[in-house]
Amino acid sequence: MFNQTEKIYQVSDITYLIKEILESSFMALTIEGELSNFRPSSTGHWYFTLKDDDAMIQGVMFKRKSAGVKFLPKDGQRVKVKGTLAVYAKRGSYQIICNSMENSGEGDILAMLERRKQKLASLGLFDLDKKKALPLFPSKVAVISSPTGAALRDILQVLDRRSSGLDIVILPCPVQGEGAGEKIAEQIKRANTFNLGEVIITGRGGGALEDLLPFSEESVVRAIAESNIPVISAVGHEIDTVLSDLAADFRAPTPSAAAELVSSSREDLIRKVTNLQSSILNSLLDKIEKIHILLNQFTADNLERNFMQILQPILLRLDDAKETSIFILKNILKDNKHRIELLKAEIEGNSPLSILQKGFAVVTDKKTGKLIKSAKKLKADQLIDIRFEKDKILAQVKEDI
Repeated sequence: MFNQTEKIYQVSDITYLIKEILESSFMALTIEGELSNFRPSSTGHWYFTLKDDDAMIQGVMFKRKSAGVKFLPKDGQRVKVKGTLAVYAKRGSYQIICNSMENSGEGDILAMLERRKQKLASLGLFDLDKKKALPLFPSKVAVISSPTGAALRDILQVLDRRSSGLDIVILPCPVQGEGAGEKIAEQIKRANTFNLGEVIITGRGGGALEDLLPFSEESVVRAIAESNIPVISAVGHEIDTVLSDLAADFRAPTPSAAAELVSSSREDLIRKVTNLQSSILNSLLDKIEKIHILLNQFTADNLERNFMQILQPILLRLDDAKETSIFILKNILKDNKHRIELLKAEIEGNSPLSILQKGFAVVTDKKTGKLIKSAKKLKADQLIDIRFEKDKILAQVKEDI
């Protein structure tokens, strides 16, 4: 029985009292913690959780405040926020309404993952040259995921829609929580041991950073890197990144995208084959048309015309060369003729005959034929020839001079 004097509160009454006490007592406070489950909304508001090793608190930052933050928050970051406490009466929960946010350094999880990433990378587990190609049309696919998770449902729906004849082997395992990593690694090894698929899809849906940690366990990374069967890592959403993504042969942004990679829609195949057929046919027709055009060029008229097109410039150049040669030769002959005429005139001008034409005569010794240039050289009774222009006479010297 209730005490008649005992005060009874309605839920809204007690919630209002808590709200009044908390909001009036913590009107301006600064909290430092690690971001988790960061969810930016399409409206620009940010929703997230701040946590440490022992507790967590919900946080929200509205668009007009988040626009002033100079970095994009992500799970695992340690941040410092300033704001006020607010009680959400309908849910009976409280949260901090943030006015500002500063990066306070990496969170412990991110720091641990970075150290593990560097270690595994140094062992060559992420080397690109070790990646295996995915089969083009696999007939059997092994799926390693939670049997009750949305990721498996999405994969099965896509495979059923796009390739209903595909053989699917489901290897169930937990995808979060303690021991999940070891289970995932065991199923990857089992798929290889019993050859349960031509390709392996391992993954889960989105979640907070700590929820995805099993897919960054060293055992999982090693199992993927050592797998003889190509592995597709499909963990979370496109913005989520785990170490299994780096070790896998291919990283799919979502589980549905992974299913699309290993399946081929009948409609897609028919369309691709039809397009390929059309492309080949058009290519052949183009080549045949080009061949016809080339063959048409080899008629007698075309050959003659083409030959003349080749010969014509040669003939023109030959004619030009002939005309040039004739012109040069004529000039040479003209110049030589002129020179000959000059020489002839000079020779004739210096010829004795030309002198004789002027009335002079040439006197030579009859006996010796030597030219007599002076009368003093003549002697009595000496016979001499006197040559005129057209004739000559024989004379005898009467007496010495």
